[in-house]
Amino acid sequence: MSRNIETVETYLDGFRKGDHAQILACLTDDIVWTVYGHFRLTGKEAYDAAIDGVGFTGPPQLEVVRMVEQGDIVMAELTGTATHDTGEVTRMSMAEVFVMRDGKIAERRAWVIALKENDFR
Repeated sequence: MSRNIETVETYLDGFRKGDHAQILACLTDDIVWTVYGHFRLTGKEAYDAAIDGVGFTGPPQLEVVRMVEQGDIVMAELTGTATHDTGEVTRMSMAEVFVMRDGKIAERRAWVIALKENDFR
């Protein structure tokens, strides 16, 4: 397993556990996180504040479908669920691009699609 893939796996494990310290240890200080259609933030402090997500409770359940690496880019296809503070559970499909620098995540670009009917819609 490459250093970059290992970092992304450690990062995802931290997200599954809700472990802020583990997540933040995988990031550069100038991290940029974009969830297209929702937000963009910069820096570890802003990232830390956004990890739990407003309106959600507990960490998300995330499963890696596939992960590929080319140079300093790791791309992951994920599926998962997230529980809202109302108790409603959202199923989702995600595409993630991790831009790596010196073995840490310098940028995370995410596309998150809520699934209402089945595994593709």
